[in-house]
Amino acid sequence: MLSYNFLLDLALILLSTKVLGIITKKFQMPQVVGALLAGLILGPAMFNVLSETDFIIQLSELGVIVLMFCAGLESDLQELKSTGKASFIIASLGVVIPLLGGFLFAHFFRIPELYNETSGSIILQNIFIGIILTATSVSITVETLKEMGKLNTQAGTAILGAAIIDDILGIIALTIVTSLKDTSISIGLVLFKIIVFFIFVGVVGFIAYKVFKAWSRYENRDRRRFIIASFVFCLLLSYISEEVFGVADITGAFIAGLVLSNIDRKEFISNRLNIVSYALLSPVFFASIGLKVVLPKMDLNVILFAVILTIIAIITKIIGAGIGAKLCKFSNKESIQIGIGMVSRGEVALIVASKGAAIGLISTSMLGPVIIVVVATTIISPILLKFAFKENNIKHKEKSVTTIRAGR
Repeated sequence: MLSYNFLLDLALILLSTKVLGIITKKFQMPQVVGALLAGLILGPAMFNVLSETDFIIQLSELGVIVLMFCAGLESDLQELKSTGKASFIIASLGVVIPLLGGFLFAHFFRIPELYNETSGSIILQNIFIGIILTATSVSITVETLKEMGKLNTQAGTAILGAAIIDDILGIIALTIVTSLKDTSISIGLVLFKIIVFFIFVGVVGFIAYKVFKAWSRYENRDRRRFIIASFVFCLLLSYISEEVFGVADITGAFIAGLVLSNIDRKEFISNRLNIVSYALLSPVFFASIGLKVVLPKMDLNVILFAVILTIIAIITKIIGAGIGAKLCKFSNKESIQIGIGMVSRGEVALIVASKGAAIGLISTSMLGPVIIVVVATTIISPILLKFAFKENNIKHKEKSVTTIRAGR
């Protein structure tokens, strides 16, 4: 018999995310923090009113795809090209420093009950903890930057570019480590698929751009068809990225948005999809992150391990990505903004940790500290971003007031 519980779940998610979003805004915090807290409060971590269902999982995945597609649409392709080299350096150091920090911490602060003794190599398990810290969940940062109107700043563009490259580097690092445990995984095949992926999206993207640009000039009667065709292109590229090449679906969605970012109707597409995203998809996605959290029982040593690991996760991302930005001639302020923008681990770290637990690279007991890292970095990242851009906001307001007075 068909169950209609999903309607109640959806109503609770939408109501709680919006109410808590308004409350967090009153405290000068991004509304996305409220949405994340809504999932935590209603989920298994606290009141257990809601739990993850297949409906919520699939709708949240669609939500992050639309979010990244719109981010691509709203990005400046030329600016992104100009920061390509910088993004690679930022992403590289944003992967290496957290990996090294996580490995050294796990090596010197070893708690036996967190390790899988049957796995064999303790060093490999320590490296994998570092791999978990390399993850970046750019969706949280994208939503926060959009809310503050900073997505198209130099720092915002660098964060977007670095996050996409970070995703690729993370896949390579994960593949290398897991292949040492599971010999059925081929490093060469994964690298080959990634190279072919970029060739594929380059060719397909060029053809799609020409088709959509020509269509936008001649089809003026029913723009709804244009939105549907654009969204279909996004979904297909997302599907092919994940299923064929093993690259995250959000990477495909972002690239689809970039392809269409220079056509005449990009704002029309973005505005319509943003309405759907704001009203339904984004709240479900951000709440679903909180719903994933199931805190296991942990003793004092494990909690201390989790707290220190969280601090290391935050500091190493800020230092790694921040140093990369500074090497690329970004200002001190922008370097800090970029470093903070890469802090959130979100669902990406959970996926990496689950993969490691599934093949025996880490103990399932390690999932508790990882969950704490995910929750803490996900909530603190938008808050830190707000403070990092605060001075710019004040200067912008002062400039606006000065302009108005001058106009008078």
